[in-house]
Amino acid sequence: MAIGLIIIGDEILSGKRADKHFPKVVELLTARGLQLGWAEYLGDERGRITATLARTMASDDIVFSCGGIGATPDDHTRQCAAAAFGVPLALHPEAKRLIEQRMLAMAREAGTPIDLQAPENQHRLKMGEFPTGADIIPNPFNQIPGFALATGSGGAHYFVPGFPVMAWPMIEWVLDTHYSHLFHGVARLEKAALVYGSMESTLTPLMEAIENDYPLVKVFSLPSVGDATTRRHIELGVKGEPGQASAAFDRMLGELDRMAVEYLRIE
Repeated sequence: MAIGLIIIGDEILSGKRADKHFPKVVELLTARGLQLGWAEYLGDERGRITATLARTMASDDIVFSCGGIGATPDDHTRQCAAAAFGVPLALHPEAKRLIEQRMLAMAREAGTPIDLQAPENQHRLKMGEFPTGADIIPNPFNQIPGFALATGSGGAHYFVPGFPVMAWPMIEWVLDTHYSHLFHGVARLEKAALVYGSMESTLTPLMEAIENDYPLVKVFSLPSVGDATTRRHIELGVKGEPGQASAAFDRMLGELDRMAVEYLRIE
């Protein structure tokens, strides 16, 4: 099981809006001792969204999908989720109640009468049409819920709006309500050093040897061309199970000393 993130919207791919979901979701997960396993960006194209969801729903992953759950012509996520799940859309009773409550509250605030049977208000109820069998995700910002589908063998997909002010507290609610038993369940340690005057090709044999000898550790290498305050360098490090990561880092520094390579520990 991994945790995945799908971000949907032409406005992201066109550059009209900068994505803020990815760094925030990483932050929310890290605070709970969890880690993002993968992320995908999709435009507002029904075929591609449906195909992607059909693939991810076949896994055991915990997946968060941001965007496209409204009721305008460019919102396709609800329909695509239903198609991928193989069920029809249906108006969720609790979602209907919450949406009607929201409409009534807005009318009261404006001091105007409201007819819930009016075509425009009936259209708003489409925001509560979810794949049959879905559960709702509460939205503390405006009460218009998202929805959740249990998928795979223990996995689930959680669909929230594209607006960060709504999506982020909804994702937090899902994590804290359904996955608190996973928080800080796997201890991890990361250590690194800035390596100067060396090339990745020179360091590759060392990286391969460490991963071979420490199977619970991953080695990473992040080259930088430097800037006005930092020389050209490679951030070389290890991450994984604390005991093995600590031993692997000591091994790495020892080999760098043997190779007479200049480095600066940044752990």
